Amino acid sequence: MRPGLHPRGRLMAHICLLLSGAALLLNGLAMLGFLPRRDAAVFSLAVGSVQLALGVGYVATAGAGATPLLTAAGMFLFGLTYLYVGLDVLLRLGSRGLGWFCGMVGGCGLLLATAWLGTDPLLAVLWLCWSALWGLFFASMAAGLGRLDPFIGWALVLTSQVTATLPAFLGLAGMWPREPVVAGLAAAFLAALFVLAGFLARVPARRRVAPRRAGTGHVAVSAGSKAPVS
Repeated sequence: MRPGLHPRGRLMAHICLLLSGAALLLNGLAMLGFLPRRDAAVFSLAVGSVQLALGVGYVATAGAGATPLLTAAGMFLFGLTYLYVGLDVLLRLGSRGLGWFCGMVGGCGLLLATAWLGTDPLLAVLWLCWSALWGLFFASMAAGLGRLDPFIGWALVLTSQVTATLPAFLGLAGMWPREPVVAGLAAAFLAALFVLAGFLARVPARRRVAPRRAGTGHVAVSAGSKAPVS
């Protein structure tokens, strides 16, 4: 995925990214009412636990240097987010703490995007997108802007495969693109997906899945998932 990483370390990083694609998608569907939120929360809990374990294994094998440390930081940020999301929903914690955590992680994501800009522009663009998603969760759960939830749900569904699943497969196949033009095209495409998410969020839709249990709150991700929801 990135130069300077041990092959086993690259494998762990790409597996984490692949799992994130699934978690983002399921949490987005849950926010839109297509899935029960508790189902998405259990999956987030499982994904977060696996990612944290992979992160520990990665740190043990990747060696020293800026590239491994930045990669490990991203793995842990995602793993902790999904773990917190799952616990927030299942334990009915109220989401406010999760919202503030997402705000902090969104800020860290901006720093990571800056750090990767010179060596891996595509990854920098992906981190900008994930930071935006974390920022939206902060706005919804910590700032009380719950009206953003339909937009967040569609943004998760639309960007999950483009920012996580597809890049993960490219990395696993040894085809990770590092050309600035690819990063530019990816940025434009992701911006268009956010615009599309805003349009879809305005389209009236009936709830697809009735809540199976009362008081489960939000479920979100990010790069998270919202609880008694992402």
